Amino acid sequence: GGGVALSAVSNGGEAEETANAPSTTTSSSSTKAKGVGPNAPPPGLIRRLFPKFPWHELPNYLTYARCISIPIFLGLSYYPVIMPNRAPVLSLLFALASITDWFDGFLARRWDVTSPFGAFLDPVADKLMVSTALIVLAGRYGGICAIPAAIIMAREVGVSALREWMAQRGARDSVKVGMQGKVKTALTMVSITLMLLVPEGVGLESVGWTKYLGVLGVGGAGNVVEGVVNDGFAAVLGPSLMMLFASAVVTITSGSVYFRAAAPALMGKE
Repeated sequence: GGGVALSAVSNGGEAEETANAPSTTTSSSSTKAKGVGPNAPPPGLIRRLFPKFPWHELPNYLTYARCISIPIFLGLSYYPVIMPNRAPVLSLLFALASITDWFDGFLARRWDVTSPFGAFLDPVADKLMVSTALIVLAGRYGGICAIPAAIIMAREVGVSALREWMAQRGARDSVKVGMQGKVKTALTMVSITLMLLVPEGVGLESVGWTKYLGVLGVGGAGNVVEGVVNDGFAAVLGPSLMMLFASAVVTITSGSVYFRAAAPALMGKE
């Protein structure tokens, strides 16, 4: 559900339960024989060079890698204490996870492979990665990140519960992922990737317009060690914050679309 990168324009946490659902494996006799689904195109150069590799499992492997990256990301967010290149490392790790979010779904659709476990794990991995990053950033910058993070995470929980409930009624298609959801995912992942690029030692005071936010506009310098110059790009803090706010707005509007579509069922009118 599903990945910010700039490549996260994929779907990171939104094209989740639907668009990425094909991200993993159906077993039929033809799938087992060929390794991929019956509608897959002929093998390309790389698949021909490594014919024994289980290519039909690659979408799942990418999802597993995304899950493994979550505790690594969380650990590197705080340790080692002196880590001058923490910002670019965390940003790159999150960006790569976002890329795999798009890529595993792309491969699964191209190779016509799906699996129940992969369809379950893919959106879970997306949500866990995004939620972990948002919590880390909220802990660093305080309310200015905590408020949009809470909106985004609450919406994910609500929409996921709604989809599950509608699926039990056999009406899951009425709450399938729409364009607003994909835009929300892209904005969220790109904003997180950029915010992670901001080096420790750069606080909210470096962004001119945050002074109008009162208590929300101060803090966020992070761990500063005398004599240590941290790598990163301080200038992206302001734009990334604005993108995160925009993501929170789209989060609300896209979530309302799902609940309006499900309203008749929720109100017992169908």
